Amino acid sequence: MSNAAQALGQHVQTEMNKVIFGMEDAIEQLVIALIAGGHVLIEGVPGLGKTLMAKNFATVIGGRFKRIQCTSDLMPADITGIHVYRSGRDEFELIPGPVFADVLLVDEINRTGPKTQSALLETMEERRVTIDRSSYELPANFLVLASQNPADFEGTYPLPESQLDRFLLQIRLGYPDKAHEIQVLKTYDRPSGGHRADVTLTPLAGDLLEEARQQVSEVHIADNVYAYCVELASASRTHPRVSLGLSTRGVLGLMRCARVRAALNGNGFVAPDDVRAMIEPVLAHRLMLTPDAALEGIEAGDILANLLDQVSIPRE
Repeated sequence: MSNAAQALGQHVQTEMNKVIFGMEDAIEQLVIALIAGGHVLIEGVPGLGKTLMAKNFATVIGGRFKRIQCTSDLMPADITGIHVYRSGRDEFELIPGPVFADVLLVDEINRTGPKTQSALLETMEERRVTIDRSSYELPANFLVLASQNPADFEGTYPLPESQLDRFLLQIRLGYPDKAHEIQVLKTYDRPSGGHRADVTLTPLAGDLLEEARQQVSEVHIADNVYAYCVELASASRTHPRVSLGLSTRGVLGLMRCARVRAALNGNGFVAPDDVRAMIEPVLAHRLMLTPDAALEGIEAGDILANLLDQVSIPRE
């Protein structure tokens, strides 16, 4: 079996490590989302390098990068674009919005209202945007990276369940350790800030992504591993501390990510450990806990750990 997935993962890690430090796990999850064809919700306090990571990731995969800074007065047309009438040509011309990109960073997505948030639903699910009843196709590898700050609740709008469910996985960024933070200081303490003119990032080879996806599609999944994922989903739907359990889209996302992880590790089959490793990044943001659970300080990660203890692991 080809090692295209591993080659892709190693290339992205090598190039990204030139500009960001101590984020190997986050980069691996970006690679998983890229190969699986899903979108990513990035959660972390300001100043941890979310924008730097997204911008350079777009460069490494050879895609066009666009950024939206979400505010309370942002309108759907500011994302999708508008039609402008040109009297000289007696026709309407499309002025495309930032959504026409390969990698779209939606910065602080929870600072804009539900109406504007919903403008991303069609683009994330169908990779298509509708403007004034005309539909336009987006790039086949269109990827949304949306960031939100978990510590600041003033002036924010919680993402609805339908929006959260369209993010394949969630990356949680914490503070770097001391060694990596020193490395950041030594690299970016000059007037140029977070821009390194002395570093050139090499994009992926043109067909490597498709080869990796073909390899992932050939990864074998046994029936008992499928059954294991369905049992986990079923347990989430009946858990006393969960008001809204895992959707079928969520189960599919878990399987897709487990496939990619297996391929990145050079395996031709999905093991239960692949499923267990991906359960928190894929499922934690999808679980809606009961009010009592929130009052008791219970988090989605605690529920998932409980589910993993409840459901028997396939042995063969």
